[in-house]
Amino acid sequence: MPNRISADLHVHSNYSKDSTITPKELVFYAKKRGLNAVAVTDHNQIEGSCKIAKEVDFLVIPGMEVSSADGHIVALNIQDLIPRDLSAKETVDLIHKAGGIAIAVHPYAWFKSSLNSHVKDAKFDAVETLNASAFPFNRCKKKAGEIAQKLNLPCVGGTDAHYGPTIGYAYTVIDSEPNVDAIAKAIVDGKCQPFGQEVPLTLNLERRYKMIKRRIFGA
Repeated sequence: MPNRISADLHVHSNYSKDSTITPKELVFYAKKRGLNAVAVTDHNQIEGSCKIAKEVDFLVIPGMEVSSADGHIVALNIQDLIPRDLSAKETVDLIHKAGGIAIAVHPYAWFKSSLNSHVKDAKFDAVETLNASAFPFNRCKKKAGEIAQKLNLPCVGGTDAHYGPTIGYAYTVIDSEPNVDAIAKAIVDGKCQPFGQEVPLTLNLERRYKMIKRRIFGA
């Protein structure tokens, strides 16, 4: 019997300019929320994710959030940088060539460079139907679920966390052995299910305060 992995598949570390999450905080809050894996998906870079995966005593899935010309796409289980500003189809093809899997993240969220109708343009491996930071939350969840069903794609969840305490508000339960390759394959095979809720407004306000403080005082 495979293990049951609980993983937040969309987390940004402080290697992303808009995130305050240090590797230590990432592990602390992931464990606090009862997770046993996290995908680090920094914006348009892979170096930090791979570095954290080697340094922390926790299961980290290397990945990145790619800014395609058509909207944001998360690549998981990769080691190489996927270039930005290509079409969704070109981006997904490169992710597959790199041995990774491609997820259409927050496809209908406002203010997040979402794919919208372009989710149909490429052969995605899964749709992020539950993004705890997506706005408006219920509409995004509904529309993402509908497109996943229409395209017959697996559904996953992630927080899109940029602030430690928000990690794990959305996550994916995966029937898989606890290693990155097995997790990626299980997602493609649909052996996964998203769970979670919207990030509370208070935590979003805390995050914005921390980012303003960081930009002004460097702390």
